[in-house]
Amino acid sequence: MKPIWIVDDDRSIRWVLEKALTRANLPCRSFASASEALAALDTDVPQALVSDIRMPGASGIELLTEVKSRHPALPVIVMTAYSDLESAVSAFQGGAFEYLPKPFDVDAAVALVRRAIEESLREDQVDESVLGSPEILGQAPAMQEVFRAIGRLSQSQVTVMITGESGSGKELVARALHKHSPRAQGPFVAINTAAIPRDLLESELFGHERGAFTGAQNMRRGRFEQADGGTLFLDEIGDMPSELQTRLLRVLSDGTFYRVGGHSAVRANVRVIAATHQPLEERVKQGLFREDLFHRLNVIRLRLPALRERSEDIPLLAKHFLARSARDLGVEPKRLTPASLDVLSRFRFPGNVRQLENVCHWLAVMAPTQTIDVQDLPPELLDSLSRDASANESAAAEPALSGGGYERGSGSTDAARPFGAADPASLRNTSDAGVWQNSLQTEVERQLARGDADLMHNLTQQFERVLIASALRATRGRRIEAASRLGIGRNTITRKIQELGMEDEAG
Repeated sequence: MKPIWIVDDDRSIRWVLEKALTRANLPCRSFASASEALAALDTDVPQALVSDIRMPGASGIELLTEVKSRHPALPVIVMTAYSDLESAVSAFQGGAFEYLPKPFDVDAAVALVRRAIEESLREDQVDESVLGSPEILGQAPAMQEVFRAIGRLSQSQVTVMITGESGSGKELVARALHKHSPRAQGPFVAINTAAIPRDLLESELFGHERGAFTGAQNMRRGRFEQADGGTLFLDEIGDMPSELQTRLLRVLSDGTFYRVGGHSAVRANVRVIAATHQPLEERVKQGLFREDLFHRLNVIRLRLPALRERSEDIPLLAKHFLARSARDLGVEPKRLTPASLDVLSRFRFPGNVRQLENVCHWLAVMAPTQTIDVQDLPPELLDSLSRDASANESAAAEPALSGGGYERGSGSTDAARPFGAADPASLRNTSDAGVWQNSLQTEVERQLARGDADLMHNLTQQFERVLIASALRATRGRRIEAASRLGIGRNTITRKIQELGMEDEAG
């Protein structure tokens, strides 16, 4: 293992850390200034770096910035006195792994360094080519089957039907099919047929002539014409109105159509890829989808697995989404602990990959530290896991109550729990109301210890900000509904948004 670097102009601090790390069998190297450490960084790289903020010459903030520009994955622990808290926060935002308040407990300092080492050893740099690519990620066997199918279809122009739950990545697969096809140089045009009003969908697909209807002041090319020479992706095809199903069948049959209000046939050379989360066979039986169109679209069917069917991909996807969110926000990527990854992997994700992406973006914004632990995960996710675990516990205990194999009170609950299931009590301990109250108590005690003033005012404002921001996200920015959910008046939430400076967040 490479040594831990200690950077501090105070010789006594360096001596204490050196002795503590040496006793812990951790190699270390000390520097009296940031400039010395930066000079050494030209020829060597530490396993982790511990630096003071205030030093003669270059500051710890400047050292942090330079280290992160050269080695983004290198964990940097910032040492600071309580009076330097504002500087510590800015350092934290600049990518510090954690901050160590002075005076510090030696054992706590060593434990923090060990955490940083563990992080650096398991942290793999995210490949930028992957981040910039629309390709799908997945190592699970179910996804490998999807990749193989894309490979087999790479030189084909056959119509493909992609099925899978909402949020499972159907459009990404469609883009991958286009990218690896002979039409890759042509346009890729996507349309969600369920998101466009019924009376506008025909014009969106096929275009319209000038004067075809009120407001049609100019001729407009539809999506079929826009996709000429390329690929047209029809998402949620199961919701297409019956009259448009007939027109779509005609296009798929001979490649011609008429614009709305037009009298001349238009020909378009388009490959169609359709997608749906609905069972089209059932809709055919119900008379809601044309059988001949179903068979025309269903030449090759590609089923995407739900995220719960490939939970082993969750760590890879989560890391990718956290890195992308950090890049979009212009901050250092946050990291998930093994415990938080384990919790994420147990969640069923009814919204699939899209929901995981949203969770990661929430964490990139809301998680309080660079390292995301279980208690930092969204409360609704932990609550859902707790409810599922309680339900599993009840189901597992049912035989004991009915005399089906277990005697009441004879043996532990582990005996009735399915192998590999989480301990429901442990999940409740991480998700019930006591968790945030304990966290609040810890934060209050910490602020009192360092002599902060106006705690009631400052913490109340932070509490209100979290409540309002969460309610606005849940209601997609609808203030009246958010106020109702919070149990306050419309004028109150408007006033609070102004007082807290949340106008930009509230939209």
